[in-house]
Amino acid sequence: MNDFWGRIIDSHAHIFPHKIALKASESIGKFYGLPMAAVGTIGQLLESGSKIGAARYVVSSTATKREQVRAINGFIAEAAKRYPQFVGLMTLHQDMSPQEIEEEIGFAVKNDFKGIKLHPDFQEVAIDHRKLYNIYCAAQGRLPILIHTGDKRYSYSNPYRLAKVLREFPQLKAIAAHFGGYSEWDSLDCYKGLDNIFFDTCSSLKFLPREKARRIVCAFGAERFLFGTDFPMWSHEEELKLLLNLGLSSKDVECILYKNAEKFYNIG
Repeated sequence: MNDFWGRIIDSHAHIFPHKIALKASESIGKFYGLPMAAVGTIGQLLESGSKIGAARYVVSSTATKREQVRAINGFIAEAAKRYPQFVGLMTLHQDMSPQEIEEEIGFAVKNDFKGIKLHPDFQEVAIDHRKLYNIYCAAQGRLPILIHTGDKRYSYSNPYRLAKVLREFPQLKAIAAHFGGYSEWDSLDCYKGLDNIFFDTCSSLKFLPREKARRIVCAFGAERFLFGTDFPMWSHEEELKLLLNLGLSSKDVECILYKNAEKFYNIG
């Protein structure tokens, strides 16, 4: 049992309806060429998280087509109602009109969603593409964005694109997933000087050298990092072990594991 049992918040997890969970997780695994730790059902998420004493889970899924948005948001809303430990993030799509975006944000606010999840690589749209500006305009000052960032195989989610957007939308708060840029951690200087950028730890520590990960945390401050697992990509036990192995101070680990998420998403 770890020192933070019963308080940990997984700030980056995915769930899928039971009937499509296997297909969805296999598709993700194929996209990244990596084995999946689990199938992304609600039961498996709770089982995995229970092994580290996780208390809350920030859950989401991504719409790769405009017509999927409402069904996904409805599923996340229902899951959050049934499981009080869930904190929902909505999905949006770049092909939605401003009116459709507003209607969906209204649904999200009514159902106590705490933010928006975007995945530029899955959705095949660059972070700084004008199609997404309607979402940024609607979100800034209202809902933060958790956004997949980085992948050397694609340009859609390059860190510099997010840095550009956050400078254009200073009231928009964003978490740059995967330590600011999966497989593009040498590009993080582009975030310097931004007050509205945060990071999560998932799908990174397995690939980042320990000292490099420590330097990144120190460069931006532990108060900007949130613990996440990217479940069902990785298990909670594995991601927690990797974080604890960084040798950060107990205060910094406490912030990363739950205090920062509580503040960022205004949850207790």
